[in-house]
Amino acid sequence: MFIDKAKIFIAAGRGGDGCISFRREKYVPLGGPDGGNGGKGGDVYLVADPHLTTLLDFTYRSHYKAESGMPGGSADKIGRSAPDLIIRIPIGTVIYKDGEAILDVKEPGLEVLVAKGGRGGRGNASFKTGRHTAPRIKEKGEPGEQVSLELELKLIADVGLVGMPNAGKSTLLSHISAARPKIADYPFTTLSPNLGVVRHGESSYVVADIPGLIEGAHAGKGIGDEFLRHIQRTKVLIHIIDLQGFNENTAYQNYLIINRELSQFSKGLLKKPVVIAVNKIDLTDSAAKLSQLKRNFRSKKFYPISAVTGAGMKELMNAVRLALRDAPPPEDVIAEPVKKYIYQPEFKVEKQSDVFVVSGPKVDKLSAMTDFNEEESLRRFQNILKKIGVEKELEARGVVEGDTVRIGTFEFIFQK
Repeated sequence: MFIDKAKIFIAAGRGGDGCISFRREKYVPLGGPDGGNGGKGGDVYLVADPHLTTLLDFTYRSHYKAESGMPGGSADKIGRSAPDLIIRIPIGTVIYKDGEAILDVKEPGLEVLVAKGGRGGRGNASFKTGRHTAPRIKEKGEPGEQVSLELELKLIADVGLVGMPNAGKSTLLSHISAARPKIADYPFTTLSPNLGVVRHGESSYVVADIPGLIEGAHAGKGIGDEFLRHIQRTKVLIHIIDLQGFNENTAYQNYLIINRELSQFSKGLLKKPVVIAVNKIDLTDSAAKLSQLKRNFRSKKFYPISAVTGAGMKELMNAVRLALRDAPPPEDVIAEPVKKYIYQPEFKVEKQSDVFVVSGPKVDKLSAMTDFNEEESLRRFQNILKKIGVEKELEARGVVEGDTVRIGTFEFIFQK
């Protein structure tokens, strides 16, 4: 089974909680706080694996979560950090976030950090000061990042075979390479792309056989539109024409239909070097049809071949080798992103029904890492909110004593 699209949800590990502890040993007066920090949560990486060829694994498992860090302990013990989670993807995968392409994975072994693990919460030893020598404050571990990604595989091949169904693309691939795709005398035999390595003289290159296209493929008709993306990376196209025609159209009419579909899918496809192969010259009445096709093409060169008998194959392969030699590198799937600085406030206050909701990365993180069971931790939480201006903003929005304020997953009663 060939899978070339997948959606996955990724959650990095949460940091371990800090510890509240005091040193208590005989003959050691005023031992002081010794609560250690929690360990860091595991990061999540996508790694390009040259041994993978599909996204099939993601159909069986679409949710991935890294381990959380261990909590800190007494005697200044720091919690163990969690191991990173590695998710392997095939080379040629384009990673999308919120519908926007963020990375094109083209190098084997490339590691991409997609979700960062939360830092460990601090223990009470970290809050000791000269004035506050016995703090009962600790932090919970920071939550790990969560992200939903779309993965789209675009095969990396040097040459792409395009044409109508049953034009002989799979037969040609089996003749010029060791690939053994399914071959039959009915349309849409090929249901997924096939790859083959061709060795011609001193050169070698990868050829991709794309399922047959029909009129309207760019708009979703047939099955070829699902795989047109795979020829975006190729350097050269071999356009295979069935000399006998297809679907009551002549060979030349089908040639024009395929070119129109390629253009409507992506203007860049028609800019690629194209080698035209006219197949099935071994069948009856081929001489008369070749003569007519020459009149249609006029000065455009094409190579008559028989993918079954091998006739004309040497000339075709020489033309492909020369086209590859002179072909420009394929365009990148995604353009270099333009980095823009956008100011984002630390928090915002909105009134939803009778509740004042305070949200923003800083206050959400502070709320998630505060241990509200400890009075000193709660007092620290209130002081930070006041310092960054949350209290003033709430009053400006009309909050009065007794109103409900929600921050993160917690609700509080406002008091001056």
